[in-house]
Amino acid sequence: MSKIVKPVDAAGLVLIRAGSRGEPEILLGRRHRKAGFLPDIYVVPGGRVDTADHAPSGFAESLNPAVSAALQSGGSRRPALAFPRAALRETHEETGLLVGGSGTPIDSLKLDVWRAYGIAGLSPDFGAIDFIGRAITPVTSHRRYNTRFFLADGSRAVGSVSSNGELEDLAWRPVSALSGLTIVDVTEYVLKEALRRWQAGSPAG
Repeated sequence: MSKIVKPVDAAGLVLIRAGSRGEPEILLGRRHRKAGFLPDIYVVPGGRVDTADHAPSGFAESLNPAVSAALQSGGSRRPALAFPRAALRETHEETGLLVGGSGTPIDSLKLDVWRAYGIAGLSPDFGAIDFIGRAITPVTSHRRYNTRFFLADGSRAVGSVSSNGELEDLAWRPVSALSGLTIVDVTEYVLKEALRRWQAGSPAG
């Protein structure tokens, strides 16, 4: 019997905005065909949580209390803020986008992503980030992730979409076009729940 692989902590970010025609748009990209996990599958930006994500960003970091409690209940020893930090960092690395509003850092900025926010005169709004849920890759997989999925307002995404090569065909896509994409069932559920909250105008938490 093969040994069960321990899942790695990861974080993903769903960005939704109103399109030019009023239809909601979601930012998605396709993992390249040689990827070791979910090749040729459309996903939201995201990736594994690094130890560096444990350190403060240098900006005000006030998670919604309900979001913080949910992140602390998943059995992880990581600080709750490590997950949204990772989601924002991975989104910046994979798409070139910064998500937040005007602001200035309150402490020294150690990671490139937080320096990018500071240079742009922006501040990540941790309090507006909602936690959708987490998904753990089945035990039959040779590569496993324990992924926390978050939702943020895509209208607050600043910059031009630019892929670093991890995601291909990266673009804002109207919801009506998603049925033509190859998306796994977990992502479908996450997107459906995120869209429901976005359309209802539900606050974080």
